[in-house]
Amino acid sequence: MGLMGLRERPVLLLGGGAVVSLAAIGAALVSQHVYDIQPCPWCVLQRLIFAVIALACVIGLLLRGRTAQRVAGGAVILLAIEGVVAALWQHFVAAASASCNLTFADRAMNGLGLDALMPEVFQARASCADAAVRMLGIPYEFYSLALFIALGAAGALVLTQPIGRAQ
Repeated sequence: MGLMGLRERPVLLLGGGAVVSLAAIGAALVSQHVYDIQPCPWCVLQRLIFAVIALACVIGLLLRGRTAQRVAGGAVILLAIEGVVAALWQHFVAAASASCNLTFADRAMNGLGLDALMPEVFQARASCADAAVRMLGIPYEFYSLALFIALGAAGALVLTQPIGRAQ
């Protein structure tokens, strides 16, 4: 299916966005619990962003109207931008720091209480420097960066879907 075919299928894009986001969280949990790659605050913040992207996609799917789909697409774009910023900050700033204490990511995750509510998913267990891991020679956060860019592009396709062609 070509790019124009995808533009005509916001349901497919939103469904794919939810699946990709949940798969990213699943991959992070496998890395953590099977391969002992412990997350830093910026890692768990990115998990949260993926979870909220999945939620926005599901809401856009459940409401089924073009307006809801466009709002979901716009939300995905904004959240994906936040994810891109978090991944880049993790790589270029936080990974060079010995401590992540009191950074935006640390304060946000502690403030939301998700680290206490779901510690196996959202509790930071490593410093940013310790969490600087490479997989296949590529910094781990660049994988989430690539997914955030792809999700943002999918959100843009949903947002720009012509009104007369909604499914």
